[in-house]
Amino acid sequence: MLSVYFQGLALGIALILPLGPQNAFVLNQGIRRQYHMMAAAICTLSDIILICAGVFGGSALLNQSPLLLNLVTWGGVAFLLWYGWGALRAAFSANVELASAEIKQQSRWRILATLIAVTWLNPHVYLDTFVVLGSLGGQLPQEARRWFALGTVSASVFWFFSLALLAAWLSPRLSTVGAQRVINLLVGLVMWGIALKLALQAISGFH
Repeated sequence: MLSVYFQGLALGIALILPLGPQNAFVLNQGIRRQYHMMAAAICTLSDIILICAGVFGGSALLNQSPLLLNLVTWGGVAFLLWYGWGALRAAFSANVELASAEIKQQSRWRILATLIAVTWLNPHVYLDTFVVLGSLGGQLPQEARRWFALGTVSASVFWFFSLALLAAWLSPRLSTVGAQRVINLLVGLVMWGIALKLALQAISGFH
């Protein structure tokens, strides 16, 4: 069963490595050293729920309902465009430091609400956990399925907490105005790129 565990671990790392809304949010919170461990914990918990739901049967629901899949996709496209616009606006802001100071004044609950939105309104989360992991894990026997899910969950735990801690450690270098502009620009472009890719996939699915 260890081979199945490492298969899940490797696939989980491959899916989680590309920059997305979750990674960007945890990275920014780590740079600000503000509730970054809470952000990592919420992302990890959300992944655990979604991975288990996908591997243990949730993928069938999404695959058998084109309407639900389209709703998730187009809702996510709108969210990613909005999130990317916010990042790009911050990148070209006349005063990046002022924008960062305003963000630092946000309450824990506002950060938590934003993080939940970033996680649960991101269609890539459902495509990764329900479609990819769910399709692969769902074909395994019951015992092997548990080890596969454990492997993918381990990847999320390792990645999010490592990202939060590394960003906090590098905070003095990444908190500069220039670094903030580059990070926000990169995040904005990636979010819009993901939104465009999802929109094209959804449009092609209609034909």
